[in-house]
Amino acid sequence: MNKTVNKTKEHTCEVDLFDPKRVASVRKKMKPEGTMQALAETFKALADTTRVKIIFALSQQELCVCDLASLLKVTKSTVSHQLRILRNMRLVKYRKEGKMVYYSLDDDHIKNLFDEGLRHVEEM
Repeated sequence: MNKTVNKTKEHTCEVDLFDPKRVASVRKKMKPEGTMQALAETFKALADTTRVKIIFALSQQELCVCDLASLLKVTKSTVSHQLRILRNMRLVKYRKEGKMVYYSLDDDHIKNLFDEGLRHVEEM
């Protein structure tokens, strides 16, 4: 006779009991709701493959919309739309040089966050 194991039960506590000291300790360190929401929005912005590719490309070097469109084999309109989302999330910034507009990551935090995420998935 085959026994079916309840996999959910295997990964949860079997008693309804919590440690007040642990909960209080973490509660003190918990960030404000607005900060948590902003972090969730940042991760949500990275939930699109085109945006992830753009972030990767810009982590390598500064590029213009045409460079990115050629690299990703998509239209300039597609790249511009995704860059607008990334700009609004303060993940990328731009600078104008004559008639050209060059994009780069907003700061080293973005590169570090991206690099850590990449290392994580490559180790899986």
